[in-house]
Amino acid sequence: MDELITMTAAELSAAMAAGDVSAADVTEAHLDRIAAVDDRVKAFLHVAADDARARAREVDARRKAGEPLGPLAGVPVAVKDLFTTIGMPTTCGSKILGDWHPPYESTITQRLRNAGAILIGKTNMDEFAMGSSTENSGFGPSHNPWDLAKVPGGSSGGSAAAVAAHMAPLALGTDTGGSIRQPAAVCGIVGTKPTYGGSSRYGVVAFASSLDTPGPLGRTVLDTALLHEVMSGHDPMDSTSINAPVPPVVEAARHGDVAGLRIGVVTEFAGDGYQPGVMARFTEAVELLESLGAKV
Repeated sequence: MDELITMTAAELSAAMAAGDVSAADVTEAHLDRIAAVDDRVKAFLHVAADDARARAREVDARRKAGEPLGPLAGVPVAVKDLFTTIGMPTTCGSKILGDWHPPYESTITQRLRNAGAILIGKTNMDEFAMGSSTENSGFGPSHNPWDLAKVPGGSSGGSAAAVAAHMAPLALGTDTGGSIRQPAAVCGIVGTKPTYGGSSRYGVVAFASSLDTPGPLGRTVLDTALLHEVMSGHDPMDSTSINAPVPPVVEAARHGDVAGLRIGVVTEFAGDGYQPGVMARFTEAVELLESLGAKV
């Protein structure tokens, strides 16, 4: 079971497709991990254990029957508690909503359900997404799993902490002014903000509607690309949704070529105040990109 929680979403998907492990086993391993560590990390506001187990059994039955399944079938996903979900509370990190159970499902979580992903629970956040440390939740702060005395970033800090602590291989967040990218960086994982309009806002409680963008978090670029492709796409329920095909981000993650790519970097990134470890990793990334033919 310990091996299952350290595998990437892509690895778990391949193992389940090959019949090496069941969705039920994958789900149980992550529920066990949540039970073991989340009393300290406090990434989750709600764990949907019974529903997750039931949906995992459904995925296993569909696979046994020979039904073609997508790459996220049986893969656990943690959901920022800003997405409306039927059968789970949606609090937005606020006691104002308390135990509110929405009467409708967000487009993105419905797409994940349709794809066979296992929505394992709802994650903590700064109240109504107004913050950048997940210290401002009405239900108490989340902690960085690398150092419990530090913050996990925010406002998607619960989602980032859940992924970093191996409680879920993937998570949903929202980004208005950095609320996916910043906690991903603080927790040492991967988080991306899709192009505005590329992921539906329907069923996402608004902070700033002209900026709010749902997006994926994972431990690898490929994992975030897998989640991106499933969650994204045109939605007539969102008036700002882009009516265009989803870019082939999974193909780019698997076989992308950065030769000739020009990457702009803010000059202040090399200024005073950065920790040596951060600067060292940044320098390594620049050197790797330049060795692959990119110009930074």
